[in-house]
Amino acid sequence: MTTYQRTLKNSFSLEGKGLHTGLNIRITFNPAPDNHGYKIKRTDILGQPIIDALAENVSATQRGTVLSANGAQVSTVEHALAALYACEIDNCLIEVNAPEFPILDGSSILFVSKIKEVGIQQQKSLRKYITFKRKRIKVVDKATGASMLLLPDESFSIQSQISFDSTFLRKQDAQMNDLSEFTRDFASARTFVFVREIEPLLENNLVKGGDLDNAIVIYDKQIEQENLDHLADLMGVKHKDAQKLGYIMNKPLLYPNEPARHKLLDIIGDIALVGHFIKGKIIANCPGHKINNLFARAIREAMKPEVKSTTADIITEPIGMGSFYWNHP
Repeated sequence: MTTYQRTLKNSFSLEGKGLHTGLNIRITFNPAPDNHGYKIKRTDILGQPIIDALAENVSATQRGTVLSANGAQVSTVEHALAALYACEIDNCLIEVNAPEFPILDGSSILFVSKIKEVGIQQQKSLRKYITFKRKRIKVVDKATGASMLLLPDESFSIQSQISFDSTFLRKQDAQMNDLSEFTRDFASARTFVFVREIEPLLENNLVKGGDLDNAIVIYDKQIEQENLDHLADLMGVKHKDAQKLGYIMNKPLLYPNEPARHKLLDIIGDIALVGHFIKGKIIANCPGHKINNLFARAIREAMKPEVKSTTADIITEPIGMGSFYWNHP
């Protein structure tokens, strides 16, 4: 079946605060010509530099994906890119007046809603799909045990499992069989954080814009009331009883496995940096922005015909060599 590239029918803008900077941010998504891909323009910097949203331009992956090029950087791009990719937008110019995208409610749903509101325009050029019919691509992080695997398939799907040392979040899995499921089942899944992670993040000048409305907040290990109150004051939220463990955000879980669904959302946002739509089955174990980016880079390397293999942690090999077992909890 012939598939043509697509862009937005019209521009749209959203405003909100940055998760890490706390700044009030305006972001605008614009139609773009055929074969443009995703590009990000920093409108607040002299010369308005443009960053190509590609895997090799990722400069950091701590608590989000950071892109850098042409003397500029922009972070927390994954939720917006997941929305564009899942809505099958090939070409878009994104303008933002800050060093990060607004966090909004911590999910992709507001981006998706706006895309559907303004509509999608079919373009003249054919869409190029990336597919590897006779080889698999596997990336392993030996330090954490995380892995990502791409198997040949005629469509796009993701099977993902996460695991944490937490009473409230041990093992969860999520599965998306087609991009058409994203809006209904994954777009509204929010990012998550453990209370025990917040203080170190604040010390590293991060999550200045974090609150109980834009993330799932998991309080699973009791701390002193005074310390919990201090964190609440730093984040500008109400004090909570330090003896009551559990999920403490303002809006309850949308799904029992919402964290796993959000991790799948993140995979899509990071895979969007391959620069093309993919036909294949992704199997992810303990995904995160670091390994997602290594995976996207490996796919881009495998797109080059001369590449047969890469480093010890990135395996590109013919089907039939090696093995991978997916274990459900």
